[in-house]
Amino acid sequence: MVAHLGDFGIAKILTLQNQAAQTDTLGTIGYMAPEYGAAGIVSAMGDVYSYGILLAETFTRKKPTDEMFSGELTMERWISESFPGNIMQRMDGNLVVEGEENFAVKQICLKSIMELALQCTQDLPENRINMKQVVDALKKIIYKFHHNSNA
Repeated sequence: MVAHLGDFGIAKILTLQNQAAQTDTLGTIGYMAPEYGAAGIVSAMGDVYSYGILLAETFTRKKPTDEMFSGELTMERWISESFPGNIMQRMDGNLVVEGEENFAVKQICLKSIMELALQCTQDLPENRINMKQVVDALKKIIYKFHHNSNA
């Protein structure tokens, strides 16, 4: 995971006005935003995209470069096609075991995390949430888990 954190530094080359910039800097395939891969456009919203991919990778235990993701099937599409009804089938099976303590609460939290990942990985940067919204959403998920698992 640490090796991919370099992708989050792409936004550092923004102009002083915090606008998008164009660059020839390389990013890691599967983690870079579509606008960066297609046109070399970088912005803070590209970092949001990379973060969403990292979230999805962490909780599905699949890399965006997995051989199953080829052609039109991307990690984002794989997740969105199962969301929300079958999203638990995409989760790492080691995270939640049916019948364990707080099973329902864990499911709700994992669904919320995958929803957040999808909000981060929208194709168009203007459709993505920003990092402040990401932090707020994560705080709500953590609160929901602690509040409901201690009830």
